[in-house]
Amino acid sequence: MLDIHQFPCLNDNYGFLVRDRETGTTVAIDTPDGEKYLAEAEALGWTIDEIWNTHWHPDHAGGNLKIKEATGCKIRGPVGEAGKIPGIDEQLGGGDTFKIGNLGVHVLDVPGHTLGHIAFHVPEAQTAFVGDALFALGCGKVFEGDAKMMWESLSRLKALPPETTIYCAHEYTAKNAEFALSVDPDNSKLTAYADEVKARRQNGEWTVPTQMSRELEANPFLRADDPAMQEAMGHPGDPVSTFAEIRHRKDTF
Repeated sequence: MLDIHQFPCLNDNYGFLVRDRETGTTVAIDTPDGEKYLAEAEALGWTIDEIWNTHWHPDHAGGNLKIKEATGCKIRGPVGEAGKIPGIDEQLGGGDTFKIGNLGVHVLDVPGHTLGHIAFHVPEAQTAFVGDALFALGCGKVFEGDAKMMWESLSRLKALPPETTIYCAHEYTAKNAEFALSVDPDNSKLTAYADEVKARRQNGEWTVPTQMSRELEANPFLRADDPAMQEAMGHPGDPVSTFAEIRHRKDTF
């Protein structure tokens, strides 16, 4: 249904170009580096028709105007950050839907990293683009929101079907795995995942995308509602405080 072209850009970002096979409509997911996106699209013979921004940070929206100037593309982005999204044409919030070709796209509100952060879920393609809300074995720093807001956002992502492929924006997985093992050392699913990540990075391979099913088993930030994790973090029965403790430990790891 969708052709997804992934490529590294900047220091540790991933860029994504998404093309609907039926119509040829091509979308840039965020724009860390406008020149890189245009070069990648040209090499594929694709023309960028739209940009979907997850949030306002420059390594996600900084290339908007360069791409728009070159292609005349439409820019969709979060209503809560519209004033910070260069060239925005359509403002989106949780519950909004639109289409790429004939495929429905569902917008999820996932604030916390930034106050207006959104994610894009394409159910028929079993795919979600989550920006910096969720990472493989991690989650985004809580820059603008608070722990309750971020946990509620992660809970919305947790509710996606487990077979959903998660495209996150950075290659942070090796460091995330090291931390995850420090707070959840007896999790056999995590240990196996961490070993795989280490091997893949040693071979120069990417660890993105990931599958929601794997994250549900091994990502400590998604397990703040697990009684064993709550007990280990000293906050039995309290997922928000458990998440806050995990996030604090990661921030100082």
